[in-house]
Formats: sequence, structure tokens, C-alpha cells
Amino acid sequence: MKADLKEELEVPGGIEARLEQGIFIIKGQGGEIRKRLYNPRIVSRIIGNKIVFEAKKATQREKKLIKSYLGHLKNMFQGINQPHLYKLKICSGHFPMSVSMKGNVLEVKNFVGETVPRTLAIPEGVNVKVEGQQIVAEGIDKEATGRVASLIEKLTKRPGFDKRIFQDGIFIIEKDGKPVK
Repeated sequence: MKADLKEELEVPGGIEARLEQGIFIIKGQGGEIRKRLYNPRIVSRIIGNKIVFEAKKATQREKKLIKSYLGHLKNMFQGINQPHLYKLKICSGHFPMSVSMKGNVLEVKNFVGETVPRTLAIPEGVNVKVEGQQIVAEGIDKEATGRVASLIEKLTKRPGFDKRIFQDGIFIIEKDGKPVK
């Protein structure tokens, strides 16, 4: 059944929110994040310190979109206050693998005896540090930080090999403070 839908989200203190042509701009002590959250059937407004989404005769699709928009904005608020953190573990059983940062490029040398190093360019806005047998990816944008962590894990993936036997690689062990099982 179609009904009018209105959802509000309060902007936390110390954070400034603006809306320009469907692009939400969130500023705070951690930096600035921009995200396009636009649908022609959903009216987005900022009234005082509240973000308001309204849809007339909303279907399930509009309801899902509004809830997704609220989730994205909450992640943006959280990232501005405290950066999102992903931890990865370096596991090398057969060959001693070395991982290092050179500028904004992550370099994996001697992965399962390969002579050519595997590299990954880290995009702007995400900081990656190699600390012993751990890699820490940190940033204010949850999507970008998670994408970098997954690309690092994918960098050492070997298709066609049994994961139970060949356990060398880099694996995500913690996503945004929650351990991965």
C-alpha cells in the first residue's frame, strides 16, 4: 500500500551538513565527505540541524532507498568523528613475503616465490600503514576504506589453488572494529 513517508536524521554536534544538487557535503574535524544521494521521487532537505527525506505515495523501493540514504549518512557522520579502520594480517608459510609502502603504492615482494612484485595504488583519502605482520587501512569514507582493504586481500589471491593447503596471503581480520570470523 502506498503511503506518504517522512524520515528525519539529526546532524550530530560539531558536524556541518550541506545539500547541493543531490550531493550531500558533510564537514567536520576529520575532513569532508561528498556523496550523491538523489532520486527524483524522494525530496531531500536540510532543515536546521536535521536532514529530512520525504516521498509522496512511497512504494517499497522509495522506502528502501530512504533507509539506505540514512545508513550512508550515519556512516559519513561516524567517519568524520572517528575514522573507519580495517586490519589485515600478512600470512606467509612457504616463502617469506615482504610488504611495504612506497609513497602511495603498496608493494608485496616474494609472494610464493614470485620475482615480480605485486603492487596496488592506494587512492587519496585512505591511509595504509604496514606494522609488522599487520596492515592497517584507515579513512573517513567507509566505502573507500573497505574497497582498499578488499583490493589488498585480492592482491594476493591465487585462483585454482586449494585455500586449505596454500594459506599464504593477506587476509582481513577486522572490519571497522569488529573481528571477522
